[in-house]
Amino acid sequence: MPSEMLIKIFSYLDAVSLLSVGCVNRHFYHLANDNGIWLKIYSSCFQPKKTIWKMKSEQTETVSLGCAALHDRKPGYWKKEYIFKQIALVKTRVMQLVKPVDPYTGLPCKNKEAMKASGLSWIIVLKDKNGKEHVMEEANLSFKDTSVTILWYSTDWPCLDILSTLKLFGVIPLLPDQSRAHSKNGPRHRSLIAEYHLSNLTERSVEVGADKLVRLFCLNSGLVVALWKAKNEIAFVMTSLHYHQLFERSTLGSATVKYALPPHKPLLDDVDPEYGLHDYSVHLDMHGRSCTYLCGTFKSLSCRKGRVDEYLKLTAVSLKDNTKHLPLIGTPGLSWETGGNNLFCLCFAPVCMVLSSKTSGLYDYMGRIYTTDYADSEGKVCVELVWLEETKEYFIVNLVLYVSTKKVNDWFGTNY
Repeated sequence: MPSEMLIKIFSYLDAVSLLSVGCVNRHFYHLANDNGIWLKIYSSCFQPKKTIWKMKSEQTETVSLGCAALHDRKPGYWKKEYIFKQIALVKTRVMQLVKPVDPYTGLPCKNKEAMKASGLSWIIVLKDKNGKEHVMEEANLSFKDTSVTILWYSTDWPCLDILSTLKLFGVIPLLPDQSRAHSKNGPRHRSLIAEYHLSNLTERSVEVGADKLVRLFCLNSGLVVALWKAKNEIAFVMTSLHYHQLFERSTLGSATVKYALPPHKPLLDDVDPEYGLHDYSVHLDMHGRSCTYLCGTFKSLSCRKGRVDEYLKLTAVSLKDNTKHLPLIGTPGLSWETGGNNLFCLCFAPVCMVLSSKTSGLYDYMGRIYTTDYADSEGKVCVELVWLEETKEYFIVNLVLYVSTKKVNDWFGTNY
């Protein structure tokens, strides 16, 4: 078919379809870069500002846009201009949405709306030992004050024995369009968030829970893998991402390289380091996928500098002060289907409750004691709960945050 006829056919396509056609072969790519087609798309989307009192200048602008803009520009010029301007509009819209900040969490209030405006979504790519890739689109999203939980579930996934790696990507459409649903087959940008090696998963990973049918394994960066015991098949994969730096990690990386955070410059603090940490806030969000058990902010936390240790201790709920003990709403667990203003330490990961061997010595609470602990390179969180059989509820009686001394020194440029 002559090139002139193909260009005529391409002129009836929208921007997304035109970009897809350009991926067929090299000949189609050059034809789909035609400035005449893209100038028409650009003009229909971005109308020049009209001026009533300067009609002649407007007519001159239209002529130059129709003639000089076509012949004096390299092929693909108006295609790039259209794409860049569309991306700039989306970024502006997103930045306006994330400006309002929650005074309790220190995070944007409208993260859900910002993600919808950008078209951001997440996928996982399972790669087997033969090099074949299995792409799993997101199945379910659950938004909380400080995080978003992404859930994929299926019983039709490849068997774990043949899988080698799992990659988590943030995906954003190249041309977000608010007037229609985003096409999975349209041009999209992938940003690598995390990569996991699945070989010897059961030996190398931490098992955080199990029942008669399912075993739960926790991988780094908040990824939970559930396996059917009978066939050793993946039932679902769930990961939780903190809103802090969420857009950067999900959009600014490439398909092969993760986004690297910019180097941090220590904050100036003229307070004597011997005084220790003071007047800090901790925001705690304990939740399952679809329900919240506790969401609270603990203020005016402090830690005096004592002996040199690996961690600095911040106590949010004390065992001795029963006026600050908190009840949990509901019974924590997983439902099955077929992290203040000073954000220098953020921790978000799945945890498990373990029955303690000791019994409660508190006069107000006579029940079983459970502990929930989490630790990584930046710190650890220790929670102690008491189960009250009479009221069928848990009470948090002890909550302590341990911040890595090295992390504090690097962040504030001090020497604790």
